Amino acid sequence: MSENLNLFTSTQDVIKEALTKLGFEEEMYELLKEPIRMLTVRIPVRMDDGKVKVFTGYRAQHNDAVGPTKGGVRFHPEVDEVEVKALSMWMSIKCGIVNLPYGGGKGGIICDPRTMSMGEVERLSRGYVRAISQVVGPTKDIPAPDVYTNSQIMAWMMDEYSSIRENDSPGFITGKPIVLGGSQGREKATAQGVTICIEEAAKKRGLELKDTRIVIQGFGNAGSFLSKFLYDAGAKIVGISDAYGALHDPDGLDIDYLLDRRDSFGTVTTLFENTITNKELFELDCDIIVPAAVSNQITAENAPNIKASIVVEAANGPTTAEATKILTDRGILLVPDVLASAGGVTVSYFEWVQNNQGYYWSEEEVNEKLLEKLVSAFNNVYDTAQNRRVDMRLAAYMVGMRNMAEASKFRGWV
Repeated sequence: MSENLNLFTSTQDVIKEALTKLGFEEEMYELLKEPIRMLTVRIPVRMDDGKVKVFTGYRAQHNDAVGPTKGGVRFHPEVDEVEVKALSMWMSIKCGIVNLPYGGGKGGIICDPRTMSMGEVERLSRGYVRAISQVVGPTKDIPAPDVYTNSQIMAWMMDEYSSIRENDSPGFITGKPIVLGGSQGREKATAQGVTICIEEAAKKRGLELKDTRIVIQGFGNAGSFLSKFLYDAGAKIVGISDAYGALHDPDGLDIDYLLDRRDSFGTVTTLFENTITNKELFELDCDIIVPAAVSNQITAENAPNIKASIVVEAANGPTTAEATKILTDRGILLVPDVLASAGGVTVSYFEWVQNNQGYYWSEEEVNEKLLEKLVSAFNNVYDTAQNRRVDMRLAAYMVGMRNMAEASKFRGWV
């Protein structure tokens, strides 16, 4: 709980600073410091053994001044109300950064789907939609996959919503299977977005991607897609890590070989003897470091020892506030998570647009539009940081909050 509370209060701190820098009054912060709507639901599910188990679920809608709220639904034993609130605020900022007509939303259910049967997960997914159906919809709040949820769960949720509303509503949810109105390129979108940010950051530092040495912490879904994209683009991946350790080769690792060998949890280092620690991984000689695992990995302790000139956050909150200041003071270009991982919500937006118009795009078209959106967002944040003399994180929050604050003002809310 304390870590989630910390995430929530630190997000509020940056929002406050961003709004002050943008010249908005205290009332605007009062409106935007918490979600406008927070729903807690109880979901009874008949389990396979015949007993009924009651689950708790949440849906937070941060602000809908710009348009409907948007954000994932996570199934996890440690989900709580504070985490869902904080993540809905992050989604608002992400949507603002890539200039989408959305506010942020987030949902979650306290459960462990790894210990449940497919039937139980389906009944829980449908029960959640029944419980929140009044506050969601294609023009109100659009869910998507998140931790331990996938396209199958989205399909069940869409089917349930369509039967409640008695019409087919593919635009109610994104991250669906292609045959049910999902978008091409959605699976790889987050990693693709991080790759675009890495390329743009390298350009700002006068580096060619094919000449760079990159360290990637984390080899799960995001980390492995990312390693593959960068490896194929000709970059040298000199270090990767998973939960059990890290691998290092100054001449570059063979990513295709490692991807073939890793297990379904993204573990590969256990197959090697000469591994290094996570601590050593962050201190390797390289040009770019990409934390793509869990939060609070770059701290005041290891930030002074980082040799890279660029850090791109693919994970949520991998760098502490103290470390952000140290890296910025050292002249290291830090690309914050809210910008780097905005590829997923951008392609979710494309999916919603395609659902609404009933016309679907090729993967090339999706990738082209994603590139355009993220390059423009990156440059906007970078220029704001330079012109306002602030770090990239604060600049990203300023860009991310501006539309929402202005829309709230035009509507006469503040």
